[in-house]
Amino acid sequence: MAKLTSQIRKNKPLSEQVKKALKKYFATLGDTNPANVYEMVMAEVEPELLIAVMKYSNNNQSKAANVLGINRATLRKKLHRYNIK
Repeated sequence: MAKLTSQIRKNKPLSEQVKKALKKYFATLGDTNPANVYEMVMAEVEPELLIAVMKYSNNNQSKAANVLGINRATLRKKLHRYNIK
Protein backbone atom coordinates (compact mmCIF):
# COMPACT_ATOMS: atom_id res chain seq x y z
CA MET A 1 0.00 0.00 0.00
CA ALA A 2 2.78 2.46 0.89
CA LYS A 3 4.46 1.72 -2.44
CA LEU A 4 1.22 2.43 -4.33
CA THR A 5 0.65 5.68 -2.40
CA SER A 6 4.21 6.75 -3.15
CA GLN A 7 3.74 5.93 -6.85
CA ILE A 8 0.46 7.89 -7.02
CA ARG A 9 2.09 10.93 -5.41
CA LYS A 10 4.99 10.67 -7.86
CA ASN A 11 2.72 10.51 -10.93
CA LYS A 12 0.23 13.11 -9.61
CA PRO A 13 -2.60 12.20 -11.98
CA LEU A 14 -5.23 14.06 -9.98
CA SER A 15 -3.25 17.27 -9.68
CA GLU A 16 -2.55 17.19 -13.41
CA GLN A 17 -6.26 16.87 -14.14
CA VAL A 18 -7.01 19.80 -11.83
CA LYS A 19 -4.35 21.91 -13.57
CA LYS A 20 -5.81 21.10 -16.98
CA ALA A 21 -9.38 21.80 -15.88
CA LEU A 22 -8.48 25.14 -14.29
CA LYS A 23 -6.39 26.19 -17.28
CA LYS A 24 -9.36 25.45 -19.54
CA TYR A 25 -11.76 27.22 -17.15
CA PHE A 26 -9.64 30.39 -17.04
CA ALA A 27 -9.15 30.32 -20.82
CA THR A 28 -12.91 30.28 -21.40
CA LEU A 29 -13.58 33.26 -19.12
CA GLY A 30 -12.58 35.89 -21.64
CA ASP A 31 -13.04 39.30 -20.02
CA THR A 32 -15.07 37.91 -17.12
CA ASN A 33 -13.34 38.07 -13.74
CA PRO A 34 -13.41 34.76 -11.86
CA ALA A 35 -14.90 34.69 -8.38
CA ASN A 36 -15.25 32.02 -5.70
CA VAL A 37 -13.00 29.60 -7.55
CA TYR A 38 -12.18 27.69 -4.37
CA GLU A 39 -15.85 27.12 -3.59
CA MET A 40 -16.55 26.14 -7.20
CA VAL A 41 -13.76 23.55 -7.25
CA MET A 42 -14.69 22.12 -3.86
CA ALA A 43 -18.36 21.87 -4.84
CA GLU A 44 -17.30 19.86 -7.89
CA VAL A 45 -14.67 17.65 -6.27
CA GLU A 46 -15.75 17.06 -2.67
CA PRO A 47 -19.05 15.27 -3.38
CA GLU A 48 -17.34 12.88 -5.79
CA LEU A 49 -14.63 12.18 -3.22
CA LEU A 50 -17.23 11.50 -0.54
CA ILE A 51 -19.27 9.23 -2.82
CA ALA A 52 -16.19 7.23 -3.82
CA VAL A 53 -15.01 6.79 -0.23
CA MET A 54 -18.49 5.86 0.99
CA LYS A 55 -18.68 3.18 -1.72
CA TYR A 56 -15.18 1.97 -0.81
CA SER A 57 -16.17 1.73 2.85
CA ASN A 58 -19.51 0.03 2.11
CA ASN A 59 -21.28 3.08 3.59
CA ASN A 60 -19.53 2.61 6.93
CA GLN A 61 -19.16 6.20 8.12
CA SER A 62 -16.53 5.41 10.74
CA LYS A 63 -14.35 3.65 8.18
CA ALA A 64 -14.96 6.40 5.59
CA ALA A 65 -14.03 9.11 8.08
CA ASN A 66 -10.85 7.23 8.91
CA VAL A 67 -9.97 6.86 5.22
CA LEU A 68 -10.53 10.59 4.70
CA GLY A 69 -8.65 11.57 7.85
CA ILE A 70 -11.58 13.50 9.30
CA ASN A 71 -13.85 12.81 12.25
CA ARG A 72 -17.22 11.15 11.75
CA ALA A 73 -19.20 14.26 12.74
CA THR A 74 -17.43 16.25 10.01
CA LEU A 75 -18.13 13.49 7.51
CA ARG A 76 -21.81 13.43 8.47
CA LYS A 77 -22.03 17.21 8.05
CA LYS A 78 -20.44 17.01 4.59
CA LEU A 79 -22.71 14.14 3.54
CA HIS A 80 -25.71 16.17 4.64
CA ARG A 81 -24.45 19.31 2.86
CA TYR A 82 -24.26 17.45 -0.45
CA ASN A 83 -27.35 15.31 0.22
CA ILE A 84 -25.34 12.08 -0.03
CA LYS A 85 -27.03 9.07 1.54
